Amino acid sequence: MSWWWTGAIGAAQASLQFFVNFDYKKIEENDCPQTTQSVALILGVTGIVGNSLADILPLSDTPGGPWKVYGVARRLRPPWAADNPIHYIQCDISDAADAAAKLSPLTDITHIFYVTWANRSTEIENCEVNGAMLRHTLAAVVPNAPNLRHICLQTGLKHYTGPFEAIGKIQSHDPPFAEDLPRLDYPNFYSTLEDILFDETGKKPGLNWSVHRPGMIFGFSPTSMMNIICTLCVYASICKRENTPLKFTGTKSSWNGFSVGSDADLIAEQHIWSAVDPNAKNEAFNCSNGDVFKWKHLWRVLAERFGLEYEEFDEGEAVVSLAERMKDKGPVWGEIVRENGLVETKLEEVGVWWFADVMLGLEGGLVDSMNKSKEHGFLGFRDSKKSFGHWIDKVKAHKIVP
Repeated sequence: MSWWWTGAIGAAQASLQFFVNFDYKKIEENDCPQTTQSVALILGVTGIVGNSLADILPLSDTPGGPWKVYGVARRLRPPWAADNPIHYIQCDISDAADAAAKLSPLTDITHIFYVTWANRSTEIENCEVNGAMLRHTLAAVVPNAPNLRHICLQTGLKHYTGPFEAIGKIQSHDPPFAEDLPRLDYPNFYSTLEDILFDETGKKPGLNWSVHRPGMIFGFSPTSMMNIICTLCVYASICKRENTPLKFTGTKSSWNGFSVGSDADLIAEQHIWSAVDPNAKNEAFNCSNGDVFKWKHLWRVLAERFGLEYEEFDEGEAVVSLAERMKDKGPVWGEIVRENGLVETKLEEVGVWWFADVMLGLEGGLVDSMNKSKEHGFLGFRDSKKSFGHWIDKVKAHKIVP
């Protein structure tokens, strides 16, 4: 795995000096046993960023380490996450009693990485359920973990645009989005989570926070609610099976316009940086790859990975949503799974069509700024085109798609 400062040393020695010093606070004598320096609690460990955190935190060269890692998720531990060297805890944090029973005994936690969420039919309901989940977590952990030092909260660029239900109802901020833009006048569970975080950390001296706002995430988590990569891979697999064109189902503006992506490993790296670097404490940071992309270019990558003909967007053809195209494809997906010996999944688990329709239908130009993050010392970046291809390859390697 490429660490976040790879290739940037010459340009940024000063801002990286912390990591050089910090990393070698580890015991230098190779013959001496390493002791745990930091203890992480990942909420949402089977999600896209949670999965990346579970991969990266246990590595020997991760700043702040050696790390002991607890990972929490609602579901049973999935087979594709079985190799992560973490302490897996199945827990429903929307249930206060379950959260207290499972999390309050974890008295050695030093850092919380909160990268989970729940989806409801309205944003008011999202505020209620997600607020309750964070409150239950903090109520169980904060009083019982005396060495807790930092809480990372992940939200997203909807901080600047409003939630999905607000599209067309409110005016979003003018991009490129910067972290000092005020909240929009519309309910947003991101704001609910921030307020809970600020209130809780304000009660405990020495407990710091950071907020992370990625854009559209490129990563691996086959059953995540917002996995654009896996969804498009399933769509391409069905097109290949039925010998049909890989039609772009979004808008002309999205096809030709600039968008930003956020590599899941990069987001995890920013979380870890903020957790251990004093320059990052008590700040909100955007987290995108540092470049822009057009869907017309990523669509070629998708077509090539699945051996499909690349087709340009045809504005003269009526747009048919993925939700409509895929509504009767469950049996086809079942055949693809069986014939290719794939991991057993249902179409509705691996294809989140409504989300893909929203992402492909966004107007171009919803881009953010990474200046604040760089000014504070985080220099990580990804090539979005390469990132897109990398995560497609990982979905294939885990036999989620052929």
